[in-house]
Amino acid sequence: MVVVACGSVSSIKALWETRIKRVQEEKEDQTKSPRSRLSVGAWEDRAILARLKEKLQTEEGRLVLRIEQEDWKSLPGCLIQFTQVQEWQIHRTGLQKIPQFISSFQNLIVLDLSRNGISEIPKPLGQLTRLKELLLSYNRIESVPEDLSGCESLERLELAMNRELSELPDQLRNLKKLNHLDLSMNAFSFMPDCLLHMPALEWLDMGGNCLECLPEDIDRMETLHTLWLQRNELQRLPENIIRMQNLTTLVLSSNRLSDIPPLMEDMSRLRFVNFRDNPLSLEVTLPGKRRKSSEEEGEEEGEEEGEEEEDRELFGREFMQLYIQEARKRAHAFLNMHRANSLHHSL
Repeated sequence: MVVVACGSVSSIKALWETRIKRVQEEKEDQTKSPRSRLSVGAWEDRAILARLKEKLQTEEGRLVLRIEQEDWKSLPGCLIQFTQVQEWQIHRTGLQKIPQFISSFQNLIVLDLSRNGISEIPKPLGQLTRLKELLLSYNRIESVPEDLSGCESLERLELAMNRELSELPDQLRNLKKLNHLDLSMNAFSFMPDCLLHMPALEWLDMGGNCLECLPEDIDRMETLHTLWLQRNELQRLPENIIRMQNLTTLVLSSNRLSDIPPLMEDMSRLRFVNFRDNPLSLEVTLPGKRRKSSEEEGEEEGEEEGEEEEDRELFGREFMQLYIQEARKRAHAFLNMHRANSLHHSL
């Protein structure tokens, strides 16, 4: 009986010791696991920070973060440790989102994220009051938030080749310092009204859109000196375009214009204009220029072809004036013929 009792006690003791040991091991695992995970996370952050530090450069007195042709579909939260950076140059990385913590980078002057896969401009970006240049061309942006109007120092905005972008919020008229705007190769069917209320706008590119007409009060863009409207669907120009007294460059190639407004002849400051590849009703050839045969055109390649293209560009204003003069002559001839016919019938 004693032996059995001793055996039972020994078995129970061994069982409890096993259980206690197991509990202790589980506790140790629970305490060690978060530490190990934390240490791995901290190590990864340090590795990313070290990698980012290699991308920092000082250029013209600015601290620049430059990342090109690397895989960065998202930007890590540890980047917030570099809020002293004044310029981001991140290109061809596949970046899909601008982080919400972008508002922490109050020292940013230039934000260049062109040629990525960004689909949205986050609202906090509008809190960057010192930002002067925002370059987001060649992305997938479909809309612009009204919050962007908070970037009160913005001078240059580029949104070219986002394809689906078709309008701008009216609040952008509050960008009082914006002088350069690129909206080319998008889906605009009309010129956003806010553009007519930007007092500093000097350079505008809306080429490669779906514009069918221009605003009748286009002359409200008083400071504009360069206007690119190539590859649109324009059929006519508003008469008030002649009141754009500061306009020096006007590109209208590859539209659907049938005529050139006669009063454009009085736009004395206009130095460069291009009406090439429009279905103009009159066929006009510049003096000293003749149309070449298909055989001659086939023989000339390389530099000569480039020179011919350059000549056609340089003679844009001369062509415009000659076209208007020819149109006026034909109108007078038609009027005189009509008068003569009327006189003949009256007799």
